[in-house]
Amino acid sequence: MRQVYLFFAVLILTACSKEETYGPFNLKDGQEVELFVSHRYGAVGDGPLIMPQNASPQLSLSAFDEREPGYDYHVKAKMVAYNGPRMQDGGPMSHLKFIEVIRKEKYEGNETFELELIQSYIPGGPIIVLLKEEDKYFFISNIQLTYNDTEIESQLEKIWENWEELRQKAKNRIPAEPKWKSIRATVTHDPDNFGRAYRVHSLKLIE
Repeated sequence: MRQVYLFFAVLILTACSKEETYGPFNLKDGQEVELFVSHRYGAVGDGPLIMPQNASPQLSLSAFDEREPGYDYHVKAKMVAYNGPRMQDGGPMSHLKFIEVIRKEKYEGNETFELELIQSYIPGGPIIVLLKEEDKYFFISNIQLTYNDTEIESQLEKIWENWEELRQKAKNRIPAEPKWKSIRATVTHDPDNFGRAYRVHSLKLIE
């Protein structure tokens, strides 16, 4: 009888040891964690950090719709595993899903950070992430890009014209890519429109 119990104990331990984990912190499906999300919404390297390790979980954060630029957050999130077939276009992936805000603090510094205005998507390839409404330019649809320099204004207009040209070619099914391989904007939070705008200090266009 003792051997039977031992056999089932081994089976249970084996099953537990085979439970799949995700990311460098070996998160389990459904596991809840605390994340730090920075004020640099949409910036290069913008990704959640798992706490208290203060390191990247190498997983994206979804459903955090209430996030605002200019604010640092501590949030609770849940590991959501995807076990379906892998898609050619990336498809659904394992990720961290937002649950609730633990703490929200306004960022009071003035450090610069970078935005990448050319981003690649599968399928579709590289696109220019810039919108224009009347005489205003926007990043990720709702973050205005402001400036105090006519040269920056001229560069943004040049980028927008190229994006318009690409969209027209796409309508006519003519293959085309942006004129530049990379467009990096160095920005800070705009104190005159905090939480809604980034002030552009420089643009680096790499062909």
